[in-house]
Amino acid sequence: MKKQRKTVVLEQVPVIDYAAEGKALARVDGKVVFIEGAVPGDIVDVQLSKSKSDWAEGFVVKTHQLAADRVTPFCSHFGVCGGCQWQMLPYSKQLTYKQQQVTDNLTRIAKIPLPPIQPIIGAEATTRYRNKMEYTFATRKFIPTEEFRRLKAEGELPEQSGAAGFHVRGFFDKVVEINTCHLQEEPTNGIRNAIAKFVMDAKLPCYDIKKHEGWIRNVLVRNSTIGEWMINVVIAYEDKEPREALLNMLLKSFPQITTLLYTINNKKNDSLFDQNPITYFGKGFIIENLEDLQFKISPKSFFQTNTKQAEKLYAVTREFAELDGSQLVYDLYCGTGSIGLFVSKNAKKLVGVEVVADAIEDAKENANLNGVTHSHFFTGDVIDICTDDFFTQHGKPDVIITDPPRAGMHDKLVKKLLDIAAPLIVYVSCNPATQARDLALLAEKYTVTKIQPVDMFPHTLHIENVVQLKLT
Repeated sequence: MKKQRKTVVLEQVPVIDYAAEGKALARVDGKVVFIEGAVPGDIVDVQLSKSKSDWAEGFVVKTHQLAADRVTPFCSHFGVCGGCQWQMLPYSKQLTYKQQQVTDNLTRIAKIPLPPIQPIIGAEATTRYRNKMEYTFATRKFIPTEEFRRLKAEGELPEQSGAAGFHVRGFFDKVVEINTCHLQEEPTNGIRNAIAKFVMDAKLPCYDIKKHEGWIRNVLVRNSTIGEWMINVVIAYEDKEPREALLNMLLKSFPQITTLLYTINNKKNDSLFDQNPITYFGKGFIIENLEDLQFKISPKSFFQTNTKQAEKLYAVTREFAELDGSQLVYDLYCGTGSIGLFVSKNAKKLVGVEVVADAIEDAKENANLNGVTHSHFFTGDVIDICTDDFFTQHGKPDVIITDPPRAGMHDKLVKKLLDIAAPLIVYVSCNPATQARDLALLAEKYTVTKIQPVDMFPHTLHIENVVQLKLT
């Protein structure tokens, strides 16, 4: 019989700071304790989930005193939906802790000489800033533990007929039923709620990801700053009559929709990269503007989900690139080419590399849309594409812009960048910890000369950071 682990609760713990990934930090008897769901200034009881010799992790089980600078979260779903972890903090404090996160990561992990870190660029809009939302339809609605116990005791547990909202953090098969989300402009909530009502009234089955059965799976809602809206309804199998009835209801109820699509996904996972969205109404894409550039966004395109902050992020990148019209620029992990095209006006030639073929096709279309004739885009993993022969054929870069995923750059690519020895690198990162690791490796030949954090996602733990490096 397996021995049950003893529950350890630390009482009356003063929370003193924030650590990485938004976990609060305390010190108890010389041990660092990382705490979920607390704010510096709180005094809490913490139940430990992990305990090592010099550190521990845990979660709040009782709050004795709340921090003075806490604010009331504006969303009724806060604490259940895991999308906005920092609504209980004033935005100015969120920026303070994000700046601190960048500073801590670059100093403690990179351990290299650094210039002063510029003050973080915050967002003017802290709600309704997203241009893309994905809602999930599932048979299992998440009910918080205390509410579940109460309903069970009263014999009022609801039937699991379906729910529409967001995946619960840590549960792949349950969703938080959402009434109002504050992250995207209306009519995003109206669209989701109208689809949910239609599905429930018609008794159409929501998808059960455990059993892999059911009809409606997801709805993706995208909008642009010029007022275009694209809706993609994802279903598990074709059922023409209810599908057409649902899509026609959307067109009648929401005249804002400029493009309406549906996708039949009968796979066991929700990814759509290998699926074929079918246009039911409209042109099949929307247009977004960044400064004086236009970008075509198709159903599977990657595009920064905060358009206004993307302009600021890309403007920093352009400034750090120090282009004067004579340079050959390489845009690595270029996606749909948005950063490269944004800076292209001041470049002699632009070369973009991206592993996702659809993204490269979008990049080529966006280049044509904006008359950027001096750009060239290639499909493939950067560590496979960026060979000596490739650089011989297309030219040695004067400036390299790299915007890798959260895992950072592959060590082979870092070595290749050191071999190429471009005079200047601009490193755009959505994870300062992996960025710091890569900067330590690049320090063999490069000096960090500028650092600029940018907040793309208010009320979340995420932070972008742009670093300029110059050849030593």
